[in-house]
Amino acid sequence: MSGTPLGTQPTDTPPTFVPVDQVTETRLVRVAGSSPDHVSALAQCPDDLPPILVHRPTMQVIDGVHRLRAAKLRGDATIGVRFVDGTEEDAFVLAVSVNVTQGLPLTLADRTAAATRILSSHPHLSDRLIASTAGLSTKTVAAIRQRATGEMTQLHTRLGRDGKVRPLDASHGRAIASQAISNNPDLSLRAIARIAGISVGTARDVRERMRRGENPIPPRHRLSAGNRAENDAPEDNAPGTGGGSGTNGTSRAERDRFLRSLRTDPSLRFSEIGRALLRLLDANTLDAAQWDRLAAAVPQHWSPVVADLAMDCAADWSALACRVRGQVRVSA
Repeated sequence: MSGTPLGTQPTDTPPTFVPVDQVTETRLVRVAGSSPDHVSALAQCPDDLPPILVHRPTMQVIDGVHRLRAAKLRGDATIGVRFVDGTEEDAFVLAVSVNVTQGLPLTLADRTAAATRILSSHPHLSDRLIASTAGLSTKTVAAIRQRATGEMTQLHTRLGRDGKVRPLDASHGRAIASQAISNNPDLSLRAIARIAGISVGTARDVRERMRRGENPIPPRHRLSAGNRAENDAPEDNAPGTGGGSGTNGTSRAERDRFLRSLRTDPSLRFSEIGRALLRLLDANTLDAAQWDRLAAAVPQHWSPVVADLAMDCAADWSALACRVRGQVRVSA
């Protein structure tokens, strides 16, 4: 089975035998449905059929429709099942991954349809990861994504095959890194990388460019549409500099509206960790005047320590932002 960074995976426990009529057949992956000839061949096998994969919340077959039909054709009362938890969307990705590497081969139409569906449900996955999952070339997946761009959410990051989240437009992270270095030249490369959501190598390159008096963003990145939007944005929106919004350009009114919506979400209100998140967001959502008062209240002899602690907190929040933006949510 080809691995993916998704949390939906079959359990390693021995298979559970369940009545065949409790499992629901689906056409998750195969456009044309199952093959009667393949079902007949499996039914003639004298040995026990390998266990099938079943999505526990819906009892739908993820992998093994042919085996399930063969078991019914043989008159078997039960069939071995390995359960998979998580969302239906993640279960589909797993179904594609499994069927590409074993069993009756998927047709090109099956694999193309699968890639299209994965791009719709998981647009944050990289072209290379989706290609390896669906058994297509990276170029083919990129073409499918390009055709469907107008229908999909535009993201700033993608999740790669190694499970790491990478920005699509490196200029944004470089801009944040250069600002962090300007604010605190003594920051370590690792701290800069955490704050900006970039690699340590990129952080080193930004610092070296600034030392040479060069633009921290190379020309090839400055020409991107995303960076043009960054260059057009005002630069005085950081907390404490008089701007009315955060570094991401969100106005105070918008942030207040988002927080009100978050406070009404039951999944946050009725869980301890959710309430902790809401308290932290409330405590860190201040206007420019409040940030100014906080800065003025710091005793001079503690300024370096408080500055370092604030940068560490900023790095932690940035790391959280990257993790939340790129994570794959899997229901328990």
